[in-house]
Amino acid sequence: MATVTSAAVAIPSFTGLKAASATNAGKVGAKVSTPQTPIRLGIKASLKDVGVAVVATAASAVLASNAMAIDVLLGGDDGSLAFVPNNFSVSPGEKIVFKNNAGFPHNVVFDEDEVPTGVDAGKISMSEEDLLNAPGETYSVTLDAKGTYSFYCSPHQGAGMVGKVTVN
Repeated sequence: MATVTSAAVAIPSFTGLKAASATNAGKVGAKVSTPQTPIRLGIKASLKDVGVAVVATAASAVLASNAMAIDVLLGGDDGSLAFVPNNFSVSPGEKIVFKNNAGFPHNVVFDEDEVPTGVDAGKISMSEEDLLNAPGETYSVTLDAKGTYSFYCSPHQGAGMVGKVTVN
């Protein structure tokens, strides 16, 4: 969930500046003058600046929340029977999205002998019979326990479609 916080915009003040003058006739100098009417910033300009800051903050929050997920392709673009990537790391609670790409049907099954102690592989796996049959279909899982998890695609495990994720 993205949270937007208020943003403060500082507007510089030009009061108190003094104009310089050339007092020595033999030296090169510049004369700086200030306008006779004070500079006025309208409320519309200030609200516009605040609006831009709020939009920028919201956009960065959305991008940051999207960064908390990793996509893993099921089947390579070249038609290979592989998870792409097949070895990666995530933080605890980070979402992993397995997306059907090529060479389907596929599924994602975590090996019960190669998950951290106390993790029920059945609760984080698709069933052996449940398959993703169309391009773009997804299966998502969030892993909380630190450690290494091995997973495979049951129809293609014999062809080497296996992977490993480390939660650190």
